[in-house]
Amino acid sequence: MSELRHECGVAAVYHLPGPQSPLCPTQGPSHASRLIPRMLLDIQNRGQLSAGMASFNPERKHLIERYRELGSVTEVFRLSHKEKADALMARYSGPAAIGHVRYATCGKDDVSYAQPFERRHLQKRKWFSFAFNGQLANYAELRDQLLAEDDHHITRATDTEIIMHELAKELAGEKRQPLLEVMRGAARRFDGAYTLAMINALGELLIARDPLGIKPMSYAVQDSLFAAASESVALLNLGIDPGNIRSLEPGHAIVISDGKLDIQPFVDKPSRAHCFFEWIYFANVASTMDGRSVYLSRKALGEELAQLEDLTIDDDTIVVPVPDTSKAAADSMAYALGVPSVEGLMRNRYSGRTFIEGGDARYAKAASKYTPLREVLEGKRVLLVEDSIVRSTTMRVLIDRLRTVGHVKEIHVRVACPPIVAPCFYGIDMSTIGELFAPHFLKNAEGSEAAFKAMADELGADSLRYLPVESIARAVGRPPGELCQACISGQYPTACGQQLYELAVEKAGGFEDPTAEQSASRTYEAAHRNG
Repeated sequence: MSELRHECGVAAVYHLPGPQSPLCPTQGPSHASRLIPRMLLDIQNRGQLSAGMASFNPERKHLIERYRELGSVTEVFRLSHKEKADALMARYSGPAAIGHVRYATCGKDDVSYAQPFERRHLQKRKWFSFAFNGQLANYAELRDQLLAEDDHHITRATDTEIIMHELAKELAGEKRQPLLEVMRGAARRFDGAYTLAMINALGELLIARDPLGIKPMSYAVQDSLFAAASESVALLNLGIDPGNIRSLEPGHAIVISDGKLDIQPFVDKPSRAHCFFEWIYFANVASTMDGRSVYLSRKALGEELAQLEDLTIDDDTIVVPVPDTSKAAADSMAYALGVPSVEGLMRNRYSGRTFIEGGDARYAKAASKYTPLREVLEGKRVLLVEDSIVRSTTMRVLIDRLRTVGHVKEIHVRVACPPIVAPCFYGIDMSTIGELFAPHFLKNAEGSEAAFKAMADELGADSLRYLPVESIARAVGRPPGELCQACISGQYPTACGQQLYELAVEKAGGFEDPTAEQSASRTYEAAHRNG
């Protein structure tokens, strides 16, 4: 749903020693950094609040230069104005660079929270910039420990700053620590999900993925160009051969030092708990995650929906996807059922971030993004396919608009995901039980059928169906034990994640009052105050 947002995405490039790569900008290897905005555009789906980059250039006095602003990638890098964009790229040129797009799951919406972050130091090996995707479940504990030491000053309510301090601690002292050992030391104190890209003033680059692989990271080497990004589509669209694109294994780091690339584990026993939401919602449909196509996973979800469908199909029945992430599932469901899949809802791709005021602001914001096509919908029995229902805000608006504008006869909501019953503490913006739609109904109804009927009545739909939990592993093509399914099961892959869930249950009063937390703080933030 458009009401659910991911935290961020990262990208990195490095022109290795050797002939200029054909993929590199025509200005030469020292301008490899120009590829960063292009890569960030391809992972813009992961964050629209801010964008930024940091580059290394040994020919500059300022060996690391950082640039970040609020806005979309196009706005931040002035991509609609060639002269301004060229001036920016010239100023921040370098043979190595990292980039970031952000949506905040914690912290404020101001430019000081935009990434990459930078820690300047007189010693080159201690001067670094880094970008981070994910969330530390033990943020409160780490923050309190740092403040208790009296040697650290923390200015922002974000785990990005905590990570910066932890990396700096590993770099302290007179002995030069290899970046792999820096990551190894810091990772011992991290509980949560993360991928990060770090560059220092020696021109060394580190790319790391958390020990469970909760967050995705793809990389490739072609000719003399190394590139990495949160999603494979960013590498594919650089012109990299798909056969060269790999997923970084959980608990592994890529280090480029002295012009040489090395990949090593930084934890002893990496495991797997890939976020299943990447396949069903977050990732670009053109991406491949850990060897599994996002498109094929969503197609399989639609086939699962078709197998469960018990509605009598007639000539007036049509399947309508909620744009855009539900289209693959809707199309495959319709094909399996032998009914038309039609675009009865058109998304306004240019609405951008809206700031509509007034009592009906939420309704107006959602309504501005989708337009029902009455000519297609009138008098039809609609199977409305959605990838997930989290808070239900947008779904309520869509159902109302389908009836009042589209003049549909019936609306049967089909969700290509199990009910979301638990918060996420690993980088998805849903951290309290009270903000979720499903838990209250599942707690108070006798059986899932009664719960689904109550949900449908609440939404204004004629019926509502979800996929069962076991459908996810089949669609993604991964064993359940290799997936993080905490938000649909309440079982978290890390100890601190499970502790935060118990705190969330306590705050929600055992699910008895679904509105109790609506004005309360996020569990993530409450843990800090309670710590």
